[in-house]
Amino acid sequence: MDTLTACDVTLVVPTQRLPSSVFIRFEEYTMPRVVPNQKEKFESDELFRKLSRECEVRYTGFRDRSLEERQVRFQTGCREGHSEIAFIGTGTNLHLQFAANAWSDNKADKIPTKEFVDFDKEAGKVHLRSQFILNGVCVIYKGWMDLDRLDGVGCLEFDVERAQVEDANMRDALEQTQRRLREFEERQRIHREELERRAEAEAEARRQTHEPSPSGTSSSND
Repeated sequence: MDTLTACDVTLVVPTQRLPSSVFIRFEEYTMPRVVPNQKEKFESDELFRKLSRECEVRYTGFRDRSLEERQVRFQTGCREGHSEIAFIGTGTNLHLQFAANAWSDNKADKIPTKEFVDFDKEAGKVHLRSQFILNGVCVIYKGWMDLDRLDGVGCLEFDVERAQVEDANMRDALEQTQRRLREFEERQRIHREELERRAEAEAEARRQTHEPSPSGTSSSND
């Protein structure tokens, strides 16, 4: 058997072909997007500890183009709701989305609002905010970028509200998986019992076939 482990749940995938009556759809299982202890990881992980402090950041898009063209493309990307930035100290590259609701599939929620892209807060700068999951932890990027130099300062914060939502989603996913596994094991048990009964019936039929009949035995004695 091949074993796939995810958090506290272990999926045992049979390698032999099983009847459809005992087949379980493992592709329905969705791997959790977050780790079990997000806040602990954010506070203890070395990378997060570095990125949680204000660091120098830089726009990394279209590096083969002229500065003037990159300035235009950076502002255009921000207004459209996306940009590529890097934390210089750690070399961490991020593709940020400045959506009003980063977790929604609704196109209307993908439009950036002033809360996420603000060109008016300081002259010559744009203030940016982005929500996403990094290495299994819900975080918020906050920072500003100089519109001429295309560099600035940014940091990551732990996203408490989204972490709670993702934790609940993870628990629900694990509970559903455990329920499917219990159902799968029950179907396997029923199938095994059915095979055992069938094997016993076939053995009994073979035994009766090979036993001499009472009438045949009497005739031979005479």
